[in-house]
Amino acid sequence: MLKGIFKFMIASTLIISGVIIGGTIFTAKGIDNLGDKLQDKIHG
Repeated sequence: MLKGIFKFMIASTLIISGVIIGGTIFTAKGIDNLGDKLQDKIHG
């Protein structure tokens, strides 16, 4: 019983951290693209 709970906790922790890391990278890239577009408008 305890082993199952422990495995579930590890799995959910890995999934949550993966989603957070993925979301952070995705957001950073999105902001980077917006920054490039803004620079093009300012300097273009």
